[in-house]
Amino acid sequence: MQRNDTESRTDIKPRRISPRALVAFCVLTLLAFSGVCASVLLDMRRGEEELARRTMENLVSTIDADISRNIELYDLSLRNVATNFVEPEVKSVSKPLLSLILFDHAATARHFGAIQVFDAGGNLVLDSSTLTPKPENHAGEDYFEVHRNDPDRGLFISRPGLHLGNYSLVLSRRISGKDGSFVGVVVGSLRFSYFHDLFGRLQLQPDDTITVFRRDGVVIMRTPFDLDIVGKSMGEAPGMRRTLDEPSGAASRASAVDGIVRLFVWHRTDHGLVVVAGKSWDTILNLWRREALRIGATMLGLIVLVVGATLFLAREINRRALAEDRLEQLATTDALTQLRNRRKFDTVMSQEWHRAMRQSDPLALLMIDADHFKAFNDMFGHQAGDQVLVRIAATIRGSVRRSADCAARYGGEEFAVLLPGLSVETASLVAEKIRSDVEELSAEKWATTVSIGIAAVVPSTAMSPAHLIEAADKALYEAKSRGRNQSFVAGVGHLSLVA
Repeated sequence: MQRNDTESRTDIKPRRISPRALVAFCVLTLLAFSGVCASVLLDMRRGEEELARRTMENLVSTIDADISRNIELYDLSLRNVATNFVEPEVKSVSKPLLSLILFDHAATARHFGAIQVFDAGGNLVLDSSTLTPKPENHAGEDYFEVHRNDPDRGLFISRPGLHLGNYSLVLSRRISGKDGSFVGVVVGSLRFSYFHDLFGRLQLQPDDTITVFRRDGVVIMRTPFDLDIVGKSMGEAPGMRRTLDEPSGAASRASAVDGIVRLFVWHRTDHGLVVVAGKSWDTILNLWRREALRIGATMLGLIVLVVGATLFLAREINRRALAEDRLEQLATTDALTQLRNRRKFDTVMSQEWHRAMRQSDPLALLMIDADHFKAFNDMFGHQAGDQVLVRIAATIRGSVRRSADCAARYGGEEFAVLLPGLSVETASLVAEKIRSDVEELSAEKWATTVSIGIAAVVPSTAMSPAHLIEAADKALYEAKSRGRNQSFVAGVGHLSLVA
């Protein structure tokens, strides 16, 4: 028994690498690496977006602080004039002294225009740039009407336009008497040159935009500068309502001016102006796209290389498997009859014996021998004898069709058929079919028959495969001694004797 167990273990084939499994592993590996690569690229993209948003937030905060500081500085001068103009003491002083008192603290930076005072009728009465201003009446200007009709209106920023010979942003405050009555308006201006100078110091990309809006959507200033857009109302443009209503934020949308999709970041100043910075997505993702193309090209090259190598290995493995199968077939197949050879039969017998013993199933064996073969061979020659063996093998193969059955050339003119799971009665039917088919094929000089010995047993630990073979062999000789061309079943006595 120990010998048979050893034979069974040594016959176990080493596991082969399946070409399909290799290709599937390659595909899964590439998908995993592609997923990791895509995740990294998405993280890089989100990083670029976050960096652009933070950079633009810092930019609009800086611009907002600068604009707010300059407007506040100029507003201090306007408030000083509005407060001192209604003081009783200044009414009796001379115009030079009055101008000195009112405009002593006036902001004089190069981007600030002259401060002017208009009376309740809209007539110009004072001008910080001259003691003898020319007669003017601005009663029809929007800033004059706003302050005349709204006593609680503070600093008013009018639409940008031409003022005192320069394109400017007009700032104004109401002058109210001690009793709250409307006395006049004090007006100043912030020239466009201030915004040009402010935006000119920034390092902007060609598609970058910076726009300053009034709360109602009127464009105060924009870079790139376009005089047709400055002063235009865009409050009804898509997405602008949120920009004007929320103190700060960020959003992606198409520009109402040129249609380019940008990331817009905005911040509202203390004086109601809204600073909006826009950067196109092409600019934001330009570096990321280059990196993505580089990484993608590298990954594509690696994928092509791995796929090529995998397909090559799969082909070689398949060719090797076919070669091994062919070698195994040659090593386990009888060259003449194309049935299993003795070595393969012994291996299958050992495997089926142990399986039948584990499952308590019957195991049947047919031992088949050609009758009078030596005499036939001597009379007609070896080639004719080989043809007879081939015909007998074909008949056996046609009668044994189950995948578990094993038909083999046992030696010379002797054949063996192993029938797992069949009782002796069923095995006898198979044996009789083989015998009768060979008899029907025999004619003239091909006349030959077979004798068959049949044995079946349920294997146990007290027996070995050799016992079954010997019992079937004894039954074969019994069939020959009874006249040949017949089947004989080994009885219980035969199995008891061999055991």
